[in-house]
Amino acid sequence: MLAHHRRPVCLSMVSTDLPIWSTLETAATLYQKDRDRFHILLTEPAIPDWEPQPQEAEIHKPRLIWLEISPYRVIMTMQTSGKLSYRHLWETGVYGISRYWLNSDSSSINGSLRLRNYTRNLILEGRPLPEHLQVEYELWSGKLQLGHYILNLDIHH
Repeated sequence: MLAHHRRPVCLSMVSTDLPIWSTLETAATLYQKDRDRFHILLTEPAIPDWEPQPQEAEIHKPRLIWLEISPYRVIMTMQTSGKLSYRHLWETGVYGISRYWLNSDSSSINGSLRLRNYTRNLILEGRPLPEHLQVEYELWSGKLQLGHYILNLDIHH
């Protein structure tokens, strides 16, 4: 079964021990894959003051975020023709992967950064369509903890 719905959403990420906080309010398309599995597609604006000024042709290209959610697992992917892409895999009680790709016009500078995340808690609320998703996780590089984070997705109906 594949049904889709257009909904306003608020996606936020906060660190509980570092001065990191980000919120995105936008419209998203919610695809219902089966009873408990959903795909959510939304656009993300460019990160201010991080990426160099885009070429005129790239100004209107949105950065898309694709979330695959269920009560047990969340995969979040952002791929773009710009400088940064990422993919996170979260599953309660499991060390997942957080991978970041830095792209360049020069093929010799392309690279990726792979980190581990430990998912402390994953909550998906709402029936029949999800209304709230919360993922609490730790980010790790080797044996060095890089902070505790909470990702929230509110889907307004």
